[in-house]
Amino acid sequence: MRDFTKEPAWEAKDLGQPLPDSPHACSVCLPTWDSVVGYEESRDKVIRKLRAGYPRFFLASSVRSLFEAAETNLGRAGERVLVFPTQESAQRAQRFVELRHSSATRITSFEGLQALAVNEEAYLTALLYWRYTGEVISSRQAEDILRHESAVEDAGESLHSYMADQFSCSESDLFLYETGMSACFAIHRVLTTLTPAKKTLQLDFPYVDTLKVQENFGSGVVFLPQASGEHFDEALARIRQGEFAAIFCEFPSNPLLSTVDIIKLSEAARQGHTPLIADDTVCSHYNVDIMAYVDVISTSLTKWISGKGDVAGGALRVNPDSPFAEALIASLEEANPTHSRIYSSDAHVLKQNAEGFVERMKLVNHNGEALANYLSEHPAIDQVWYPSLENKNLYDVIRREEGGYGGLLSFTLKNEKKAPKVYDTLMWNKGPSLGTEFSLACPYTLLAHYHELDWAAGCGVSANLIRLSVGIEDCDSLLTGLKSALEQA
Repeated sequence: MRDFTKEPAWEAKDLGQPLPDSPHACSVCLPTWDSVVGYEESRDKVIRKLRAGYPRFFLASSVRSLFEAAETNLGRAGERVLVFPTQESAQRAQRFVELRHSSATRITSFEGLQALAVNEEAYLTALLYWRYTGEVISSRQAEDILRHESAVEDAGESLHSYMADQFSCSESDLFLYETGMSACFAIHRVLTTLTPAKKTLQLDFPYVDTLKVQENFGSGVVFLPQASGEHFDEALARIRQGEFAAIFCEFPSNPLLSTVDIIKLSEAARQGHTPLIADDTVCSHYNVDIMAYVDVISTSLTKWISGKGDVAGGALRVNPDSPFAEALIASLEEANPTHSRIYSSDAHVLKQNAEGFVERMKLVNHNGEALANYLSEHPAIDQVWYPSLENKNLYDVIRREEGGYGGLLSFTLKNEKKAPKVYDTLMWNKGPSLGTEFSLACPYTLLAHYHELDWAAGCGVSANLIRLSVGIEDCDSLLTGLKSALEQA
C-alpha cells in the first residue's frame, strides 16, 4: 500500500472562455489524442480554442469577470484575487496558500462573498485549492452578481426536499454542496478533524481528486490501488485495529469499474470503529444501494442525476443507523446549517434536470451493457472494465433488483499504439466528464494523470486506456460508431 505524505501538487490550469450559447457548460471538447496532450501541456494552439470546461479546472467567462471585478475594486499592485462562496472556504484557501508560500495574503468582502488576494506566484496554488476542494462560485452565481440580479427564490430548499425523496432518505440526513468534490472535501474535513492524528485509507484506484484531497489535507492517506487478495486482507486487519481516520472507496471505481467486497469491508470497519465513506456516482443510486453497509454516501449530482452537463452539485447522505450519525450530522451542520450550499439558480436547473433521471438511467443501462458486451468479444480489444465483467459477484451484492450496470466502461487495445487512431476516428462527443445524456469518450489516464503516467501504470491504469460514458442515443448508432473506430485497431 502506498503511504502518502504531502507530495508536490500538479500545476493548475487557468484556461479559456466558454461558448457564448452555452455559458454554463461543465465539459470541454477535446476531439483528438493530440489535442488532449496539447491541453495537458498548455499548448497555445489548443488553449486558445477552448470555449468551455469543467468548473473546478476552468474559469467560465462570468467567473473570470467576477475575479477581474474583484481585482479592480480590491486588488493592490501585483495582486490577483479569487472569490469564494463563504468566509470559511476563503480562510481555508488562505491557509492552503500560506502553507506553500511565504508571501502575504488577505481576505476581504466583495459583493456579499469573500475575496482572497494573493500575489502572482501564489495564484496558481490558490486555483489548486479551488480545484481540489470544489468550493467554487458557479457561473450562474457570478452572472447574477455581475448583473446585480437576484437568484431564483427558494430553489435550494425545493431541491433539497426533492432529492431527499429521490434518495429515499430523511431531509435531516441529506447535505447538498456546490460540487461533488465539495461534498467529498466536507466529509473528509469532518472526519480528519475528529481524529487529526490518523491517516485515511483509500481502497481501489479512485477518481483523481478524491485522492488529491486526502494527499493534501489532513494527515495524509494510505492508498491500496487494488483492493483484493493478500493486500486487501492486510488492509482489513489494519482497519480492525482502528488505524485509520476513515475509509474512502467508490462503488464501483473510476475508471476501472472495480467493486470492493463491501460485506468484508463493512464488517472490518465496524470492528475497528472506523467510518466508511462510499461514493456511488459511477453507477448512481438507481443501480446500487450501499446504505446498509456504510456510514456516509457521497454523490456527484453533476453526473447522471443532472445528465445535461450544464450544472454542478454534490450530496452527502448520512446513514441514520450509523454509530457515527449524530456526531457527523452535527459537524456537517456547523459548516452547512441549511443543509444546502447549492446556489439557488443552480438548484433550480438541477431539479429540472433530475426529473428525467429514472428514464435516463434505464436507457443508459441498456446501452452500456450492450457496448460492454460488444467490446468484450471484439478481437482488437485487450481488456474491458465494466461492472458486469469486473467483480460481478461483488457488484451484484449492492445492485438493486431493478438496477443494471450503468453507462461507464473502459477498455484497452491489444495494440495500444493504435489507441490514438481509434480515439481520433470515433465519432462521439469527446471530453473528460461522465454521466451526460450524450455519450462521451476520453483517454482518461492522459487527462487525469498526465504528469504521473508511470505511477498510474503501476496501479494498473494504462496510459492508453479509453473511457466511455454511454448516453441515451440509439444503441445501434453508438455500436456503429464504435465498430467503425475499431477498424483502425
